[in-house]
Amino acid sequence: MIRYACDGLSISPFVGSNKEALVKFSVKPAALAVASVLAFAGAAQAQNVKVAFIEGLSGPFGGVGQNQLKHFQYAAERFSGKQANSGVTVEIVPMDSKGSPQEALALLKKASDDGIRFVSQGNGSNVAGVLIDAINKHNERNPGKEVVFLNYAAIDPDFTNGKCSPWHFRFDAGVDMKLEGLTNFMKDQKDIKNVYIIGQNYSFGQQVSKFTKEFLAKKRPDVKIVGDELHPLGQVKDFAPYIAKMQAANADSVVTGNWGPDLALLVRAANAAGFKGRFYTFYAGVIGTPTAIGAAGADRVSMVSYWHPNSDQSQFESIYTGFKAKFNEEFYTVAAVNAIRFLVAGVDKAKSTEAAKVAKAMAGMKMAGASGEEIEMRASDGALQQALYVTNWTKAGATGVKFDAENTGYGFKTMRYLMPNQASAPTTCKMPKRP
Repeated sequence: MIRYACDGLSISPFVGSNKEALVKFSVKPAALAVASVLAFAGAAQAQNVKVAFIEGLSGPFGGVGQNQLKHFQYAAERFSGKQANSGVTVEIVPMDSKGSPQEALALLKKASDDGIRFVSQGNGSNVAGVLIDAINKHNERNPGKEVVFLNYAAIDPDFTNGKCSPWHFRFDAGVDMKLEGLTNFMKDQKDIKNVYIIGQNYSFGQQVSKFTKEFLAKKRPDVKIVGDELHPLGQVKDFAPYIAKMQAANADSVVTGNWGPDLALLVRAANAAGFKGRFYTFYAGVIGTPTAIGAAGADRVSMVSYWHPNSDQSQFESIYTGFKAKFNEEFYTVAAVNAIRFLVAGVDKAKSTEAAKVAKAMAGMKMAGASGEEIEMRASDGALQQALYVTNWTKAGATGVKFDAENTGYGFKTMRYLMPNQASAPTTCKMPKRP
């Protein structure tokens, strides 16, 4: 039996035929809440922390941004202040970047001028990249007024490798981590012969293409890449021509990092054209996409993620059901919860809201994760080490599919589970000295 610091939470490996066997565990009621309270105990006095949520809250991906804002507000409500029995209270300050890097930079300046020392963003590595650079420069020029970046979804691997920063913490899994897990699953699917790669034309989509080709070449050299193209971000309204290319190339599988409307519209076009290939995705659970997949995508859509509602990890079930009851939307961004939990624990540990002290406290911090495993904010590169799932879109009510998504009658079922050490990726980060 492996026992972690969270009282009442124990995890025992289920020995299976391979090292990626599922993990079974038991959780006493409210174990996660107890863990949070224990982590935050001892604060000398009430601490109030503002987080500037710099995100596209309008425009093509505004619906996704608004949904993510709700995740952060709900996480702050549940995991800080009175409801968490914590002396640290987090306030989320929404700031609409419209998905524009230039707008995001202007909002970062406004936030720092207003004395906000913590910012969060995730929808778009193109935005995250400029924020990281700007924060590095700001902090160098303004000692004592540093800003910390809580990145919840921008997963360009460069951010935790060559461009790593002591001010940047990523709570999602990187492209390299996700594709390692996804291609490990794909290599065992013997019906895969012809793969078509399609993505959004910015750093994230480019990295998805790069790592898909690299990993499949190593693991399934017999597989042919029959298409590899990028399209403008948020500008394509009709993906029928792209689906026609996939059909013409005789593609049986599609790998895509598309998210938001770009994935929903892609899947709708595939369904309309009668495309029978399987989709291997990152973000099929994001708001609007489950509805687009519907019954036509049954057993034809796979997703790699760090959590999903049917993961059989009951300590997050109340968060999932509570969020859905409050907003009538799906809860899926555990990164928002972990960002708040680490921030609150960092403030408590540092006994300060000063960004430099909190960043130092968060580096290397460990706690219980959504899957019951121990997660760690790796100090060497600022990348959260966590479990991964590969899931299939399956009819609800089947074994392992307790919850459907967006009232479709279908949900995600675990096909493979990777513990953090199996999902981890090496880093080339040469982390500058933390202040």
